[in-house]
Amino acid sequence: MKVSILQMNVRFGEPDANIDRMERMLAEQMDREAPDAFVLPELWTTGFYPKPLADYADRAGERTCELLSGLAQKYRVNLVGGSVITSEKDKFHNQCFIFDRGGNRIASYCKTHLFSPAKEEKAFAAGDSPCVFSLDGVRCGMAICYDIRFPEFIRQLALQDISILFVSAAWPVQRTAHWQTLLCARAIENQMFVAAANAAGVQPTMQCAGHSMLIDPWGEVLAEAGDEEICLSAEMDLSILQGIRSKINVFADRRPELYSD
Repeated sequence: MKVSILQMNVRFGEPDANIDRMERMLAEQMDREAPDAFVLPELWTTGFYPKPLADYADRAGERTCELLSGLAQKYRVNLVGGSVITSEKDKFHNQCFIFDRGGNRIASYCKTHLFSPAKEEKAFAAGDSPCVFSLDGVRCGMAICYDIRFPEFIRQLALQDISILFVSAAWPVQRTAHWQTLLCARAIENQMFVAAANAAGVQPTMQCAGHSMLIDPWGEVLAEAGDEEICLSAEMDLSILQGIRSKINVFADRRPELYSD
């Protein structure tokens, strides 16, 4: 499966400009090499995160879903839609929507681990449901940014036999080394591919690190961006998974009876 990441220079609080930029980057990449799946960063329409949220929220994700569904159908490509600010009644979520090649919404995920140092939990409601879905018959899981610091959460996705973990993030430049290390660790310990899309550029609240990554189950980096806006791609050879998991069978050797709180 060929996966492309749109590492966007997200303009803070300018959803129309960001949507226009995403559409142009997507079209240009499809003209170049037509991947099987695209991944967008966290809060790619607004940045992380403008206030008041009510001025930027997409009610029930309606605008986002209409846009992404249309693009997935137009280009016949799977689309892991990063995340956007959504509203439902009096609650706001940091939410991802996922579409197949036919433009069908096949999954959604609300970020479950909210970043308390930025008081994200004061603004957003946390999700409470992990997200597993299939793209072209390949089982995949979804995480957003801070989620990757919780290995027990990612392991629960891995135990559902996923082959690819998609990650969307707005990760800051001062913790770039954490980003790189955690992503490789999640790939190695769970013997799966990781496709991680980070934002780029300077926002009022942070400077985003970029360094989007595509990683194989050995922890080998297939492709890594710098800090500039770019479309990053790599081929994921899913045929290697069975050999890796049989050679070092960490799932068979687990002792979950020792891991409870």
